[in-house]
Amino acid sequence: MRWDWLPTYFPFLVHGLLVTLMILVFSVVVGFILAVPIGLAQVTGSLATRSFAKAFCNYIRGTPLLTQIWLLYYGVGSLFPFVPGMRENFMWLIRLDAIYYVLLAFTLSFAGYEAEIMRGAFLSVPRGELEAARAFGMSPWKVASRVWFPRAVLQVLPTLTGEVIGQLKSTPLAFTVPVMDLMGATSKIRQDTYIIYEPLIFLALIYMILTFIITRAFGYLERLVPKRR
Repeated sequence: MRWDWLPTYFPFLVHGLLVTLMILVFSVVVGFILAVPIGLAQVTGSLATRSFAKAFCNYIRGTPLLTQIWLLYYGVGSLFPFVPGMRENFMWLIRLDAIYYVLLAFTLSFAGYEAEIMRGAFLSVPRGELEAARAFGMSPWKVASRVWFPRAVLQVLPTLTGEVIGQLKSTPLAFTVPVMDLMGATSKIRQDTYIIYEPLIFLALIYMILTFIITRAFGYLERLVPKRR
């Protein structure tokens, strides 16, 4: 096996790793923030709000992430040149950079999946706890922020590990558009050196290490949460 290419391309791999981590962290954090109101809308919203939130989740869960990325980059992105004045403002730079479309696609995808999980978590909170909070004179906002939401988050915390790991394993799809993530860097190394297996083995090791870190981090977080008796 040949590893003489590694010192030369190591900075390139580091850059790809940073891009991959940026996609993962941004999409998970912002996606979860979006998932909370979308999941809540399916439980307490009006008919129109529930229908919109449900349709969004069904679309995200029913279509491949690759399709969503391509629709945003090749579909929506191709409409920018027809917008009057687009070439004269900063939005034209966004249109040219594929990373923005990738971040949007990954964020919406995570939000769609996690919103459905949050919907189930909101429904699983015992109604007696919510009624007890109201009986103490809490406002609807305090009931939601201090009782309903924290209890729902505790319900989904064990499943977040698998969701984040799944999101990590989806990040190589960013390479299908001009984004040089970890998979893109590995592919370039293979094209430049004609070495097939060693870069892929190195890539697999990096993903295994990242998965291990995520698993241990969420395991530590779960141990910090007090168990209900």
